[in-house]
Amino acid sequence: MGNEVRRIKLVVAYDGTNYCGWQVQQSGITIEEILNKALTELLGEEIKVTGASRTDSGVHSLGNVAVFDTAARIPPEKICYALNQRLPKDIVAQDSSEAPQDFHPRRCYSEKTYEYRILNRKIPLPTRRYDTFFYYRKLDVERMQRAASYLVGRHDFKSFCSVKTAVEDTVREVLSCTVEKSADDVVAIRITGTGFLYNMVRIIAGTLIQVGIGETEPETIPKILEKKDRNAAGPTAPAHGLTMLGIKYGKNT
Repeated sequence: MGNEVRRIKLVVAYDGTNYCGWQVQQSGITIEEILNKALTELLGEEIKVTGASRTDSGVHSLGNVAVFDTAARIPPEKICYALNQRLPKDIVAQDSSEAPQDFHPRRCYSEKTYEYRILNRKIPLPTRRYDTFFYYRKLDVERMQRAASYLVGRHDFKSFCSVKTAVEDTVREVLSCTVEKSADDVVAIRITGTGFLYNMVRIIAGTLIQVGIGETEPETIPKILEKKDRNAAGPTAPAHGLTMLGIKYGKNT
C-alpha cells in the first residue's frame, strides 16, 4: 500500500518585486511557479499549489496561504524548513501544517488583511523604494481616515475595481479600514475584508490619496460607491506599495 495522501497548508511571505504576481503565466516568473518547482524537487512528486490570494505583479506578502496534496512521509511541520533551503531569499515559507482534506484556501470563510504603505516626505528613501509608494505631497491623514470610515460595511464596490474584473457580483464586506502615519513618515492604509475585487485595495488607496491632498472630499465616498462606475473613483495606486499581511480562517476567529 502507498502512503496516505495528506493536504498541507503553507503560509508564504515574499517580496514581489522580481515576480509577475502569484499565478503561473507564460510571460514571466511567478511565486506559484517557484513553489511548485521547489516542492516537486523536495517531495519527489508533481506538486501544484493552490493559493488563497492571486496577488498582482510587484505586490508583497507576509502571510499568503497555499495548499497542496502529497504522499511524502516528511512531517508536515518540517516541510517549511526543508522547502526554504530550496527557495530564493525573497520567498520564505513561514509555516507548514496538515489541513483537513476538504480545506480550500479560497472557498471557505476568511478575513484577509492588506496594507498599502505610502512614504510621505519631500525626498525618497532608497531603503523603502520596494515596499512603499513614494508620494511627496503632504497627506492629511485625518481626512483620509474620515473617508476610509465610509468604506466599512457591506457595499457594492464596482467603482473600486478594475474594469477587467470578470465577476458579476461586486458586493464585498469590509470589516475595518484605518489610516495612520508612523514616525518614519509612512502613511499606512490597512484594510480587512472577507473578499476583495481585482485592484480594489489599490484603487481605494489611490482614492484616499486624492482625499489626503484635498482633491476629493471625505464625504463623497458614499456617492462614489453609489455611482458603481470605475471612473468615479481615484487612480489605481502602484503595486509595490501593497502588502498582504495575512489571512484568518473560520467564522468569528
